[in-house]
Amino acid sequence: MHERSSVGELAETLRSEVRRYSPGEKLPSSRALVERYRVSPVTVSRALAALVAEGLVVTRPGAGAFRARPAAAASRPADTSWQEVALSAEPAGSAPGEPLPRAVDASGLLATLAAPPSGVIEFNGGYPHPSLQPERALAAAVSRAGRRPGAWGRPPMEGLPELREWFAREIGGPGGALAPSDVLIAAGGQSALTTALRALAPPGAAVLVESPTYPGLLAVARAAGLRPVPVPVDTGGVRTGLLADAFRATGARVFVCQPLFQNPTGAVLAPDRRAGVLRAAREAGAFVVEDDYARGLAHEDAGPLPPPLAADDPDGVVVHIRSLTKITSPSLRVAALAARGPVMRRLRAIQVVDSFFVPRPLQETALELVGSPAWRRHLRTIGAALRGRREALATALARELPEARPVLLPSGGGHLWLRLEQGLDDETVAAEAFRAGVAVAPGRPYFAAEPPAAHLRVAYAAVAGTAEIAEGARRLRAAFGSARAAGGVDAAAAFSG
Repeated sequence: MHERSSVGELAETLRSEVRRYSPGEKLPSSRALVERYRVSPVTVSRALAALVAEGLVVTRPGAGAFRARPAAAASRPADTSWQEVALSAEPAGSAPGEPLPRAVDASGLLATLAAPPSGVIEFNGGYPHPSLQPERALAAAVSRAGRRPGAWGRPPMEGLPELREWFAREIGGPGGALAPSDVLIAAGGQSALTTALRALAPPGAAVLVESPTYPGLLAVARAAGLRPVPVPVDTGGVRTGLLADAFRATGARVFVCQPLFQNPTGAVLAPDRRAGVLRAAREAGAFVVEDDYARGLAHEDAGPLPPPLAADDPDGVVVHIRSLTKITSPSLRVAALAARGPVMRRLRAIQVVDSFFVPRPLQETALELVGSPAWRRHLRTIGAALRGRREALATALARELPEARPVLLPSGGGHLWLRLEQGLDDETVAAEAFRAGVAVAPGRPYFAAEPPAAHLRVAYAAVAGTAEIAEGARRLRAAFGSARAAGGVDAAAAFSG
């Protein structure tokens, strides 16, 4: 059982048990709870912490845990209805360049960030399963980092010089296309995206995005008052002819793309389109924000990877984002923003205003990790594991749901993008799947405009292993049947068509 599942189950058990105690009465000791429920001391500690956070339990150092006394009743019920007016009182943009109302919607992100309840298979996860994370190497790196002189002091605003140098080599390649001074350390890829869009596009402007694309990008753009304009993607990446048309039609000065293992399609930008992307941006006087989120998630059969667009760009067109989070741990929020020219000053200024700097202990930990022999071993291990899981999911889907075809079988990343049969609604399928005990992400949040067809994103990186993948596919088959019945879809007719 996963640690988080056992913590949740123990917390639920203790929640019921606590109510049988009088306020102020002492609960059994942690040792007694470990023996009674046959769980680890860490599980007991985390379960009690959950009850403390809920106000059901209080702890006293050296004395133990006690049932909390009830809080005094409020003198009157709170009335927050005034906030509906205050939060909505923004003028709508009516003229070109006039700010648009902000739309702060995290629902597309929550679909991949929120942990499902115990017993639900996590086919919607945005991060690799804990068994794929280098937990022992991270623990060793944290320990070494904490002993470094000055590890808890204030870091340079741009980031540790050694870490900036490492990212410069990784992004620019052995030819030295990037200097350490071209790199800014950021607090994870999402933070880097936010900083880049705020630096490059004023409120009310259009920003070109791939269609479909990562929902977190759409959320960032809309929260900043930007207008995402979709540019279609196929199995060779973004269609460069349509990209050039979109630049001309909108006057956009930013295009955000994922050239390697694009999320959600898994596409790799075709060699003959790489120059087309840079050419279209140069002609428009625009920036390309390259989100290289999955370079560390290449499968062992991927072969040589194409270099980042930033490595082929001497003129500062590309603002590159590279994060360590996906390949290590959700909590190691360390990334790099790489750019050439005056734009780096603006990127740095916005980051300083927003968050000052990335905490030094995190940077020191990242530096210890990537400089250790365990780093290359981890990359090889996760590359082999992801390939095995990809093949297991593709095989299970072909057996259980031959009508749900993957758009392609990528050699990187941690999910498949499925196109659904005509007449089947992706949100209905996702709801039925959840009832059947498997969480998947509907495709609609991945589109900036109306989707051309219904899709599902099914992740294999976040599950425990191939046995869970097979069980998840069986549950999905039942969910598809329920969704067809709810929508009146004839599966045989839809499949044959």
